[in-house]
Amino acid sequence: MKYILPLLVVLFLTGCSHKAQKVNPNLHSDIYKFINPDIPKKTNPNSKELIKKAVKKEKGFLMGIKEYVQVFFKDTFKRKLKVSASAYNSLKAQTDNTPNIAAWGDTLKPGMKVIAVSRDLLKMGLRHNTPVRIKGLDGIYIVKDKMNKRWRKKIDIYMGVDRRKALKWGRKNVEIMW
Repeated sequence: MKYILPLLVVLFLTGCSHKAQKVNPNLHSDIYKFINPDIPKKTNPNSKELIKKAVKKEKGFLMGIKEYVQVFFKDTFKRKLKVSASAYNSLKAQTDNTPNIAAWGDTLKPGMKVIAVSRDLLKMGLRHNTPVRIKGLDGIYIVKDKMNKRWRKKIDIYMGVDRRKALKWGRKNVEIMW
C-alpha cells in the first residue's frame, strides 16, 4: 500500500490522464519522491519505468482506481450490517466443474481477498467489485461471487484451496462495512 496508494490517489484526483503533466509539471516527480524518498538524486523520477517498478512492488491484485481510493478513505464506508459468515474453497466438491470461476466470470486464485454475497445483499448495494471491510479481519475484501438464492444476510469468505482453514473458520457472525 505504501508504494501504490499515494500514486493512485493523485492520479485519481488529477483525472488519470497525461494532461496532469500540463497542470503541474512536477507532479510525477513529487509522487515518486514521496513513494521512494531514498532514490538517488540523479535518477529521473518522471521515468515511467521507475513508476512501473514502484507499482510492481505492491503485491496482490489491483482494484480500479476509484475502488482503491474509496478503500483508502475509510469515511466512504457508510453502510454497516451484521451478517453470518462462512468460508468456501475452489474445490469441485464445493461448487461445479469450474471451481475457480466466480458467478460474474472472475477467475479466483488462492490468496485473493474475495467474498461471495447472498442475493439480498446485492439489492442492498453489495454489487460486483464492491470493496468490503470485515470487522475483525485485516484488509479489504472484494465482492466477486454470489451465493445461492436460498441464503439471506450471509457472506462466504474465499480461502483458496485450503479446506482446513475454511473448516477452522466455521460460521461466525460478523459486521461488514461497505
